[in-house]
Amino acid sequence: MESNIRPSSDLRNHYAEVSRQCKEQRRPIHITVNGRGDTVLLSETDFQEMQSELELLRSLALSQADIENGRVQPLGSLFDDLRERLKVSAAV
Repeated sequence: MESNIRPSSDLRNHYAEVSRQCKEQRRPIHITVNGRGDTVLLSETDFQEMQSELELLRSLALSQADIENGRVQPLGSLFDDLRERLKVSAAV
């Protein structure tokens, strides 16, 4: 992903332009302070997409760990177990 680099003074002096650029180009903008990287700006849309992708990746990693550690069972037996539990709880 290509990005833009802008000095922190642009946030103060040209915020509307920086915001528009971030939204239109859909690329992160790296903000520098005294020539060094300090902050990265994303549009709200891009941030939400990134958060959703991270959540999916975390879920996939947890699922992979479950498979590797044998914490899985066939779907049919899962439903059988659930039916039995429902019968027991309904009888109580």
